[in-house]
Amino acid sequence: MGKKIHSRLFLLICIACFIVLPDGFSQTNTAVVDTTIISGYDLSSPYSTIYTHLYFLQDDSYFPEISARAFLHQGIEQEEAAEAAIKLKQIYDGRGYYIQMQRIPVDPSHKDSITDAHMYTPVSQLPDIYLVKSGNQWLYSRESMAHIDRLHKEVFPFGTDMLLELVPRTGTRKFMNIYLWQHLGILVLIFLSFMLHKLLSFLFSRILYRGATQLGYTKLVRPYLLPVAKPLSLFVVFLFIMIFYPVLQLPVEITRYISFAFRAILPFFATIVFYKLVDVFSLYLESLAVKGESNLDNHVIPLIRKVLRVFVVVIGGLFILQNLDVNITALLAGISIGGLALALAAQDTLKNFFGSLMIFIDKPFSVGHWITTGDLDGTVEEVGFRSTRIRTFRNSLTYVPNGKLADSTIDNHGLREYRRFFFHIAITYDTPPDLIEVFVEGLRKIVDTHPNTRKDFYIVEFNDMGDFSLKIMFYIFFAVPTWPQELKARHEVLIEIVRLAEKLGVRFAFPTQTVHMESFPDKKGLTPKYDMSMGEFRQVMEDYFQNR
Repeated sequence: MGKKIHSRLFLLICIACFIVLPDGFSQTNTAVVDTTIISGYDLSSPYSTIYTHLYFLQDDSYFPEISARAFLHQGIEQEEAAEAAIKLKQIYDGRGYYIQMQRIPVDPSHKDSITDAHMYTPVSQLPDIYLVKSGNQWLYSRESMAHIDRLHKEVFPFGTDMLLELVPRTGTRKFMNIYLWQHLGILVLIFLSFMLHKLLSFLFSRILYRGATQLGYTKLVRPYLLPVAKPLSLFVVFLFIMIFYPVLQLPVEITRYISFAFRAILPFFATIVFYKLVDVFSLYLESLAVKGESNLDNHVIPLIRKVLRVFVVVIGGLFILQNLDVNITALLAGISIGGLALALAAQDTLKNFFGSLMIFIDKPFSVGHWITTGDLDGTVEEVGFRSTRIRTFRNSLTYVPNGKLADSTIDNHGLREYRRFFFHIAITYDTPPDLIEVFVEGLRKIVDTHPNTRKDFYIVEFNDMGDFSLKIMFYIFFAVPTWPQELKARHEVLIEIVRLAEKLGVRFAFPTQTVHMESFPDKKGLTPKYDMSMGEFRQVMEDYFQNR
């Protein structure tokens, strides 16, 4: 059903492009017949020269040798001038450049308002084609004749001007102001365009399917790649029509509207093609993001897709407006002024938007990372276009504007290679030096034997004598990726420290005040007695690590 609707829509567009305007429009550039010059020619003014050129190339008054008088400078052959006259007429009719005769000056002494010279440009879109005054006559300039061949090839590219030799110079029967052979040519062109559309749609679909299959994107062909084939086919088809319809030499009024329509249709379908290709490009970026290490790329790709879509639509719209002769410079200037006012009114929103871009480009953190910024401490859950969502350790959800986040200092704990674990082990003052040495050696052995500790750098030393305890610095690192794993490793290390201390008889100190008294009869003092040597202490430690 979708294909039938698509084909019917294409056929309606083709018919609309070649719809025949009602009677009352002339077939070519003509003026009201002036009986004073119908039997000759007059080159005394810009009006008379253009009239002579166009009138004597009409179907009912086809005299190229008289029309050539408007190009006949000294030293130019009659045949060369006649060929230039015919080609310029074909250029006017092929592109629909309608010349309004009533606006052409009739003053023999006319001067251009800009150059102040005796010259006149009939068509503003063709500044290289202009008339100059030569003696008492107005003629197309020699420079214009030099540009006619180039313009003729632009209107009839790829050798389509050869088909003009097959076109009848005149006709005998008209229907709705168009000759019957032109009706037949329209039907043939529509038929060929329809068949070309079918053929190109099939070829483009096969090419895209095979290319995607070879690259391993078979599942993406139908939803993303195949929709590109139809607008791409229509773009080529309308380009084909635009190349060949000037050969029909339709009435200039009709050609003018057809040219106007094609100037909008071609960039329109080109915009659709690039709009569809944005999805294909986004899928390619997603495949790269899957291979990457940062999951922040998954949030960058939707932003890139939206920006590219807006860019394609804006550029395509500007091309369409430019082709329709809209003053793009003035339009952009007006948009710039309006954009400045909008930017001032929405500066906070723009600040957050550009903050998002900086986060996506610099990647100071990624989703799942534990970060600290200012008083905020938590895990990143989502990075949006305006704000970043952070889950705090109180399980609350905090939204931070990206503009503020981009300007603040961020401590990314999630990018740590190692996680530091530092504290002091406080033992009592009555611990003998030999026992302290053996206890420190045991602590180092705990670090060396734990599977998740960093072995190339750690510090375990007796380094301070506090008010109520002897302090052993315990400064190590864990090679674990997440905070829960870090807590588990801490638990395992601390348990080993407590067990080692219990085995050796090391007592941990805490803030207390101890009153020492003489021992009472039949009562033992609380102070332990250490009567073993360092070798005996070390043997106890070795037995502990062997038997644990």
